[in-house]
Amino acid sequence: MRPRLSGISASVAACGLLGSLVTACGAPDEGGTTLRLVAPEYGSGPATGSKAYWDKLTAAFTAAHPGTKVEVTLYPWADVDREVTRMVGEDDAPDVALMGAYSDFAAQGRLYSADELLSVRAEANFLPPLVKAGSVDNALYGLPFVASSRLLFYNQELFDKAGAKPPKTWSELKEAAEALKKEGVLYPYALPLGPEEAHAEALIWELSNGGGYTDISGNYSIASEQNTRTFRWIRDNLVAPALTGPVPPAELDRQDAFAAFLRGDVGMVNGYPSLLHEARAKGMKVGTLSMPVSDTLGDGRNTPSAGVADWMMAFRHDGNRELVGEFLDFVYQDKNLDEFAGRYHLLPSTVSATMASRTSAVDPSTEQFLTALRGAELYPVNEPSWLQVSNTIKRNIGKAVAPSADPKAVLEDIAEQARNAQRE
Repeated sequence: MRPRLSGISASVAACGLLGSLVTACGAPDEGGTTLRLVAPEYGSGPATGSKAYWDKLTAAFTAAHPGTKVEVTLYPWADVDREVTRMVGEDDAPDVALMGAYSDFAAQGRLYSADELLSVRAEANFLPPLVKAGSVDNALYGLPFVASSRLLFYNQELFDKAGAKPPKTWSELKEAAEALKKEGVLYPYALPLGPEEAHAEALIWELSNGGGYTDISGNYSIASEQNTRTFRWIRDNLVAPALTGPVPPAELDRQDAFAAFLRGDVGMVNGYPSLLHEARAKGMKVGTLSMPVSDTLGDGRNTPSAGVADWMMAFRHDGNRELVGEFLDFVYQDKNLDEFAGRYHLLPSTVSATMASRTSAVDPSTEQFLTALRGAELYPVNEPSWLQVSNTIKRNIGKAVAPSADPKAVLEDIAEQARNAQRE
């Protein structure tokens, strides 16, 4: 069960000093007020780095707020969660952080809720599926920033050469993979269950068989019968007959799978908008469709797509609430949010920015991802143990599809570790 949030104090966390400048959570000083933001690096190099975006945004914000400074620290995605957790543990939490989880800090009473920071209009502007995932005890603590949904991508040229048809069911997916393999495609279906983002690929498959990480009550159901059948099918029908490529799924990371897709070595892979943009920029002909469903469900059954969001959170420090609220109101203006989402070919998190993105989108396929996001199921990020549980899934779920594996035993081991994480 999730711990209830109560007794939240504005002085839960202390604030660290930043040289001669005074932070938003520090004491007054002639140096003015500095707001500290920690965020992940979304770019892949200097040309696409996030620094340019934040420099432009913070310059505009401080110009409108004389005497205010914003200090932005960027970390690689692989490090940002750990670094923010370290800062919190050292009582040096930033004012605002952007990362992949939030609820463990909410459970500790360290975060402001949205209604303490944003206008009613701004709070009501977030997309409903993201509000659900960002809320604990009906209070929004994780402010969704950008999001993505997942669709199955297929290389149309490879499909045409193999005489394969876009699949609607698992058995049709297997048939397409077999046809691709006969034509010498290196990865008929790329199955990235390596530690980078295995929890995403696993959720996509679980949802397509009526499963998922949690049950209808929100409790973990990692070792459910549906999930067990899912990984048993993958093991027997894709991995054992070598339809997933030369790298064992437990060792194949998302970025490696995507790179192979862009090289033309992959027939099918689950992807998100930025991969589609990269592929089409290279002149590739790529088809997209919803994840095929298990034959038990049948191709007439609609199952949720997998959705992913990144979360803004505001840490409580004495005296910082007003400035943090003003900063976040600025961040969530349509022009600012849409610029960031467009820069990285992601989906904005608000209704108004989504509408603006839809009308201005150069790539009409954006609409397909937006439609999928509206009905998507996200990770159970409002469970305080999720950060720890997701790391366990990343490290272990790939073992469930090894040819000699017992999927039930692997899933039960992960489920037991999840229960232990909840008790901590």
